[in-house]
Amino acid sequence: MSTETASTTHEDRGFLDRLLASPFLSDLLSNRLAILGLSLILLITLMGVLTRLAVFVGVLDFGTILDTQFAQPRKHPPCGNPTITGWLGSVGSCQHPFGTDAQRRDVFLRTMYGAWLALKYGTVTVAASTVLGVGLGTLAAYYGGWLDNVVMRTMDVLLSFPSLLLALAVVAIFGTGLWKAVIALTLVYTPRFARVVRGAALKVLEDEYVDATVALGARDWRVIVRHVLPNSLAPITVQSTLNFGLAVIDLAALSFLGFGATAGTPSWGWMLTKGVENGLINGLWWMSFFPGLFLALTVLGFNLLGDGMRDALDPRMQDAVD
Repeated sequence: MSTETASTTHEDRGFLDRLLASPFLSDLLSNRLAILGLSLILLITLMGVLTRLAVFVGVLDFGTILDTQFAQPRKHPPCGNPTITGWLGSVGSCQHPFGTDAQRRDVFLRTMYGAWLALKYGTVTVAASTVLGVGLGTLAAYYGGWLDNVVMRTMDVLLSFPSLLLALAVVAIFGTGLWKAVIALTLVYTPRFARVVRGAALKVLEDEYVDATVALGARDWRVIVRHVLPNSLAPITVQSTLNFGLAVIDLAALSFLGFGATAGTPSWGWMLTKGVENGLINGLWWMSFFPGLFLALTVLGFNLLGDGMRDALDPRMQDAVD
């Protein structure tokens, strides 16, 4: 028993040592832009999770984020006098650091909760499209023939449409809402994963050890799970990271156009819509500035991290992953 425990501990330490000493980790940590992107992601994730936990445990009333707050000053500028509105505002109490919107709701709380919604629905979108795309791309590469033609020609048809236009068409058919937007974007992103994974899988299938495994009588699923997928993780990881930022901004775009979040939802896209309609033209800049700022920082963080991971894994992938 002690011998098994010792051997397991030795193997775990060996894996940890290999991970810490891997060229990928050292190259990634030496990339300052990637570290900046990771820091932005962790900071925004922490803000969103803490806000959601505050609502869950009852420290923060969810009604203050959704409903009109009649007791609050109307269109309060950030840290300013509630009786003064305009481009500059005034210095005063910081009860509302990001100001209030036309319904007297705190823009700071809504922006922080919007971070949780963006990460939540973005995660579901990327996870679903990754699973579907990886499955279809791997099967098309492994079996080839008519299955490859059917799958990849279908993916080519979907890729021929502009992504946002295709998502708008799907949402227009099935109806509005964030979950409907997730389904639409999953359909849009799946062909990208399928194309990338198919190329990586075809390269792995050319290796001699795969032929040897098949010659020894290994089943198809074992070859795919034990050999093809593990050796295709590099492009999958990079594509998922880059697509996460794209999913966040596309979800915001659908909400901005009225096809995503419903009225009152503290989504960044919906907040931008109401900020432009009710505030930006009248000089109430804070209603759209802060949601837009956090949206830009989130997308920037994922793009920087994705580029850093791509360069660390394989510089030659820069032309293979879009």
